[in-house]
Amino acid sequence: MEIPVLYEDNHLLVLDKPAGLATMGLPEGHPTLLTWAKEYIRQRYHKPGNVYLGVVSRLDVPVSGVVLLARTSKAASRLSEQFRRHLCRKRYWAILGGVPKTPEGELRHWIVHDKRFRRVHIEHAPTPLGREARLRYRTLAVEGRRALVEIELITGRKHQIRAQFAAIGHPIVGDLKYGSRESFPVGIALHGRWLTVVHPTKKEEQTFVAAPPKSWDAFRHLWRGAIEESP
Repeated sequence: MEIPVLYEDNHLLVLDKPAGLATMGLPEGHPTLLTWAKEYIRQRYHKPGNVYLGVVSRLDVPVSGVVLLARTSKAASRLSEQFRRHLCRKRYWAILGGVPKTPEGELRHWIVHDKRFRRVHIEHAPTPLGREARLRYRTLAVEGRRALVEIELITGRKHQIRAQFAAIGHPIVGDLKYGSRESFPVGIALHGRWLTVVHPTKKEEQTFVAAPPKSWDAFRHLWRGAIEESP
């Protein structure tokens, strides 16, 4: 398995995670992005023994895109603090079933976790068990009954993007768990497109960008123009 390396230095390793691969957390012997990354570092730098990598950001199994790993504990601590303080900026692309009524806006809901079914439920008003979930979106392209949207997270809840768009009647294409009735070649049509952080030692802002994967090729006509207009 080959995974694109988007950026690498003594402090960071930024990868373009393929859909269908867990970021981490599976039993030993099962492939994850983290196990691949550790083997990559071990071979590239001829490191014997255990390799340290801290997972700073992660993506759901069916989601592709930018994932940030820290190569030192100090970098992991500094980057994790940025995420806790909402200083990082994450933007995603998603192909929706249907077109949002307004081309851009903010979604605000309350998320309740259902551990039994490994999913979340959306509430439209505060509840004792609910956690606030907010995101901004703008529509980049529309064709027929599908829309390409760019999403910026304000909060970072589990399954947030997937559940919130399903709640407004526009599930992500291929996301059967949250109501899509359409198939998608691999995973779902949700991609971690951009991630912006302050480098833990250089103290400079850096943005990492991942192009849509091959599984998106069938929808190239929908996102090609958005790629050309990207900064």
